[in-house]
Amino acid sequence: MSIKPARAAQSLLPPCGGGLEGGAARRAARGGAAHPHPQPLPTRGRGFRVAALTVLVLLAACRQQPQEKESPFPEPHRPVAPISSRYLNEDSRDSLGEFATVTRLADVRPRMFVADIGAGEGYYTVRLSPLVGPKGRVLAEDIVPETIRALGTRINRERLDNVAIRLGQANDPQLPAGSFDRVFLIHMYHEIARPSEFLWNLRAALKSDGRVIVVDADRPTDRHGTPQRLLVCEFNALGYGLTRFERLPDSESYFAQFEARAPRPEPRDIPACNP
Repeated sequence: MSIKPARAAQSLLPPCGGGLEGGAARRAARGGAAHPHPQPLPTRGRGFRVAALTVLVLLAACRQQPQEKESPFPEPHRPVAPISSRYLNEDSRDSLGEFATVTRLADVRPRMFVADIGAGEGYYTVRLSPLVGPKGRVLAEDIVPETIRALGTRINRERLDNVAIRLGQANDPQLPAGSFDRVFLIHMYHEIARPSEFLWNLRAALKSDGRVIVVDADRPTDRHGTPQRLLVCEFNALGYGLTRFERLPDSESYFAQFEARAPRPEPRDIPACNP
């Protein structure tokens, strides 16, 4: 029996995804280790497609990988919220107008390469696709294998030929180096168990003028938000600088935009931030 490749998206899987299956993954926060050699971002054509059999084989191999070494990154001094969704459905989310506001503030344009980290069911992914156009690219990343499979099915169904998917690691989204104009972290930053490690790995994925966009609620991390002061501290510690900060129309969330300004520090030189 053969499994047909899906039409529209390629699965960009690292050697090991580091994610948990099923409900355990949804209850867990992002937590993992770096991988030094992300795969390149594909272009259009036959290579820009996903084979479900390959996904399953690589996921099976991941389960046999040994434990990672102790991390050289600082231990975070903040609680971590479990992975969850704050919206009942996409219609209720559309009514807030958040996507239009965020992409306007982020200045998303045709031909851009953008990444949607913690893409989930693909709310931002499918809406970013027409904004960047046929000559742009969207890479949708998540750490839950079943979420990535479902998202691949949706991308194929909606015929989004400029979208690829990737199963990331919890503290390394496994993005190809020097590839992205914008990286979106939408209502998920508070779920990252080791933010220093995550931001360190993310840094290499940006183009020279690339930017990281965070949308989160301004409240403690264990209440599914990230205080502004803590967010800025954690980004500054990795050499990022805040370029824009705006309150969003729902009154409890913010838009924060960062760019790389200082050299990326060695992991053991990164200061820890207190909540």
